Amino acid sequence: MRIISLNANGIRAAARKGFFEWLPAQQADFVCIQETKAQLPQLVDRDFFPIGYHCFYHDAEKKGYSGVALYSRLEPDRVSYGLGWPDFDREGRWLQADFGNLSVISLYLPSGTSKDERQQFKYECMDYLKPRLAELARDGRDYVICGDWNIAHKEIDLKNWKSNHKNSGFLPEERAWMDEVFGPVGLHDAFRIVDPRPDRYTWWSNRGRAWDNNVGWRIDYHVVSSGLAERVRAADIYLEDRFSDHAPLTLDYADCSCRVTQKPAQLASGARGLRPSHCSAHVAAGLFRRPALHAGLFHPDRLAAQRGCIPHGDRFFRLGRHYLLDQGALGAGC
Repeated sequence: MRIISLNANGIRAAARKGFFEWLPAQQADFVCIQETKAQLPQLVDRDFFPIGYHCFYHDAEKKGYSGVALYSRLEPDRVSYGLGWPDFDREGRWLQADFGNLSVISLYLPSGTSKDERQQFKYECMDYLKPRLAELARDGRDYVICGDWNIAHKEIDLKNWKSNHKNSGFLPEERAWMDEVFGPVGLHDAFRIVDPRPDRYTWWSNRGRAWDNNVGWRIDYHVVSSGLAERVRAADIYLEDRFSDHAPLTLDYADCSCRVTQKPAQLASGARGLRPSHCSAHVAAGLFRRPALHAGLFHPDRLAAQRGCIPHGDRFFRLGRHYLLDQGALGAGC
């Protein structure tokens, strides 16, 4: 099972930089994207709904801000948009898809760098999430929470740790919270299970020559429950192309209905190689004839023509002939 996570810093910008040309060759089973910065009706190009995936978006109410997405080879049993806390959900920060005993989550934790009010909201989110994460850790399901957590956990996770103790993302309170998440709460940092090396970062400031000099932060994670922690096999941070100020973070997990199609790639000493995988459950390309049908719906064109408004889980999707017009809570407009 292969899962990719990327903070796109604007999914349309990432598309222009080649993200969707790169993605098919990765043969990921799940893709989690954060900071989409787009409303679903703006995503009219079929690139935003890759062939072979069920695609789901949870947008922020504010245009050009936040938002998360999740692509899956498998059709989920259930999709949850948000956590039921309006202040958090209106910013489009949690998208969960359940598949049997597995749950895959795309999470975008707030940044506190812009102003004090946002740092306080970040603390509120941390306080709200902690008991929720503890519940997930002990309920017996397999969880992987992918995304930009906006916190570097330890000194090894950022280059200039000495000068950042008073900056959001490396504050003592934030790091102590991560200690709790990876300690008493019972979750695990999947990347560090297989890659203990320093200088492994996922975000670089656009200021100065941070990228050129690898002056970065590791703030993107796969946070997993204990059952999945035992099945982490390989990790990679893709650095050959830049789709965003973040890099794609890819992890491979054992024990899924996938078969290896190529020999393991060779990585530097200290990390385990990634193996391109191919999930056995693919969806016929014929169901992707129109971008309107990609948002996790998989309805044929004739059904879309008959029903302009289609209920799906606790959401509705209003379809035009060629693209998705609107979405919202079921009952609000369907």
